[in-house]
Amino acid sequence: MNFKQTKTWSQIQDYFQSIKDKNLIEFFDKKRLDYTTFDFNGIYFDFSKNYIDKKLIDLFVSLAEEIDLSRAIEEMFQGKKINFTENRAVLHTALRSQSATEIIVDNKNIIPLIHQTNKKIKRFTKKVIDGQWKGFTGKKITDIVNIGIGGSELGPKMIVRALKPYRNHLNIHYLSNIDPNQLDELSEKIDIETTLFIIVSKSFSTIETLTNAKSLQKIYHKNFIAKHFVTVSTQVEKAVEFGIAPENIFPMWDWVGGRFSLWSPAGISIPLAIGFDNFQKLLKGAYQIDEHFRKTKFKENIPFIASILSIIYNNLFEFETETYIPYTEKLKYLPDFLQQLLMESNGKSIDKQGDKVNYQTGQIVWGNIGTNAQHSFFQLLHQGTKKVPVHFIGELKNTYTSFSTQHLMLLSNMIAQAEALMKGEKNENHYKNFEGNRPSTTILFDEIKPEYLGSLIAYFEHITFLQGIFWDINSFDQFGVELGKKLAQKIYSETKEMNISNTHDPSTKFLMKKLME
Repeated sequence: MNFKQTKTWSQIQDYFQSIKDKNLIEFFDKKRLDYTTFDFNGIYFDFSKNYIDKKLIDLFVSLAEEIDLSRAIEEMFQGKKINFTENRAVLHTALRSQSATEIIVDNKNIIPLIHQTNKKIKRFTKKVIDGQWKGFTGKKITDIVNIGIGGSELGPKMIVRALKPYRNHLNIHYLSNIDPNQLDELSEKIDIETTLFIIVSKSFSTIETLTNAKSLQKIYHKNFIAKHFVTVSTQVEKAVEFGIAPENIFPMWDWVGGRFSLWSPAGISIPLAIGFDNFQKLLKGAYQIDEHFRKTKFKENIPFIASILSIIYNNLFEFETETYIPYTEKLKYLPDFLQQLLMESNGKSIDKQGDKVNYQTGQIVWGNIGTNAQHSFFQLLHQGTKKVPVHFIGELKNTYTSFSTQHLMLLSNMIAQAEALMKGEKNENHYKNFEGNRPSTTILFDEIKPEYLGSLIAYFEHITFLQGIFWDINSFDQFGVELGKKLAQKIYSETKEMNISNTHDPSTKFLMKKLME
């Protein structure tokens, strides 16, 4: 059942009425940090500047018990087909498990398959990194181009950027947009004799991915394709027809969703960039948060505490957006990744019974790096009419910079912004008055290492899952992306053939005529 059908939700609503007008500073007592801050695997989580107290946490724990949340968590880890609209298991957690020996999907144990695939990835990446893989002219590979969109790009791109200090000599590029300008820019950066292309498409038919791949395919003689293209796909025949050697096809599985797939062969650009050993550390960190999430009591469970804050802000305060501000250039692409993870997963209006929901789901997610954000949209956060929960993310140590004083200044800005949002400042000049009382969460890495980053990403994945359980929606399908794709094909064909059908509305016809001029 969803949260609105429970007895506990009524109790939460009643208690909320007694605290909703309370100032955040009033929540602070001597023991507040004891239950609102957590130190886990090189990451410090501070939830103290949020509208939450012990009683509200206890009420949400009761809510979790009433909706049988523990069972839902186990069903995911055990491989039950919780993506019921597509009859699929949801097992990105299996990809990073350090202990599982058997998880059955469709009468097959997938664990040996995962181990076998990882060994293949290790051999392949070592061969490329060590220079044993040669192009058609016998030259070593210097550049990798990952051709993929959505989950086939956002997660890997974010991680490769974040782990720049761990990078090897290979230049990694990401080609996702169908815009020819991106293809032009890429062509100027690479040498076709030393470039390896990775096509990441489960169906080997994603329009953007295949259009880009075919444009690049034309550069090479058909006999050279096998030396410059590999793929991650389920469609072996289509890949072979394209010219890819069977041994250079890596599997994708329907029990791993695209936006949760960076742990799979879909994230193969990650071990190419940082080496397989560091990729394994990334998996290990994710596994550690998996174990914490699966086995820790809810009142001490970090993803659980974070997820109930999103319910409080979305369904009690009725805030509509939340922002993520990494105070490190390494995490520049984290807001983009989280947009897809959270909004594509939980941007749903139909519940698991097939009925229209009568409550809000799916927050609007956005963000930018600090301190740039301070000089663009922080004015609205501090003095605007909308309250937007803020997530600050920083790195305590920056071993790979010689400008340590500047790093201290950066983090001082981050901590100051969180304090300013909460405390505000009274001023007789109304234009300089800050109301304060605006919530934020702060997440601090000891240092951005593969293992710690793996834990953080898994933390966000589990928040996404928990939100879906509370809202009684399927977080693992994405039918909302299909209609636009279907219509795009129709519009492309009709404008190319100069024959616009009467099925389109007047506005669409007008725009299509502009394309035909």
